[in-house]
Amino acid sequence: MKTVRRLLYRDMVLAVMFVAVGFLALFYFNAFTEEMDRLRRGQSLAQGALLALLEMPALFYEVFPIAVLIGTIFSLARLAQSSEFTILRTGGLGPGRALGLLAIPALGFAALTFVMGDLVAPLAERASESFRAEVSGGVLQRAGGAWLKDRLADEEGQERLYTVHVRGAALDGRLQGVRIFRFDTEGRLLERWEADQGSVDSRGTWQLDQARRTRWPTQEAQAIETLAPADLSWQSHLSLGVVSAALLKANTMSTSELFLYTQHLSGQEQSAQRYAIQFWRKALYPFACLVMVALALPFAYLHARAGGVSAKVFGGIMLGISFVLLNNLSGHLGLLNNWTPWAVAAAPSLLYLGLSMAAFTWLVRYR
Repeated sequence: MKTVRRLLYRDMVLAVMFVAVGFLALFYFNAFTEEMDRLRRGQSLAQGALLALLEMPALFYEVFPIAVLIGTIFSLARLAQSSEFTILRTGGLGPGRALGLLAIPALGFAALTFVMGDLVAPLAERASESFRAEVSGGVLQRAGGAWLKDRLADEEGQERLYTVHVRGAALDGRLQGVRIFRFDTEGRLLERWEADQGSVDSRGTWQLDQARRTRWPTQEAQAIETLAPADLSWQSHLSLGVVSAALLKANTMSTSELFLYTQHLSGQEQSAQRYAIQFWRKALYPFACLVMVALALPFAYLHARAGGVSAKVFGGIMLGISFVLLNNLSGHLGLLNNWTPWAVAAAPSLLYLGLSMAAFTWLVRYR
């Protein structure tokens, strides 16, 4: 059995890595040509090459399950064509044992996908944004900035509603373009704080530099009051982690950041459907490698007359593309129809797993 594992695993890993490197080489060339368009705005050729390289971890995370499918199909179809897999079957490699053997490298592929998507890709994405910000003036910005809400109780136990807008964050972690609006329970604007710069720590303490304060009257006879700029301190539930997550794109957040931000949105009675779906997709996506390996196994039971290796690889490419399309489509449909987030994220993998097991069962029984 040790010899069988060595034969299967070595061939599978080499094939999967070969396909993954091929995909990354193609995507790197495409990313580099896009960066070349920015050379007219002061970006050098070396900077463009580095920025294109920093995009590779996120792309690797997206395409690696497809590479697992194509590489595993190529490896198993080649073994079947040379009758090596048939010899293994006659030597005692039953369907259950074959699934068990292939589950081990599939778990390794899933672990690699998780590490790349949850650890390496977010770091590379932030390094890319920091590098772009350094070239463009040192500020990380998200289109439209980030809007957040908070609910606090005053000394008398009355609820105060706050809406916070942050335009961006500097490379040293300081916030840029901070605006804080305070409302009463009926939605009337009571006060606005504006500051060009500020900071927030992990405990939710905000420090605003030279904030400009404007107070709206609670009675019609009173006038709007504008106070002189001064440094202000404000304690809230919005910590540095929540603000940082809000400034990131949903697809660049790690699983923990998505979970914290989803909890914050739910606690403030805001719509968290989009981020909840993204959280479950991020959490379950590595297990797509297990589904892809299970989907590739039936190809080993096809007779050589059912098509050569190239035809089976082409079929694997079509299956991989259909999986990606269905995975993206389910996310949009779940968001539009307000479906249960974990079910939306798990549905494509469960569907393809069911298809692979049905095909595998039929081939084992009738072929």
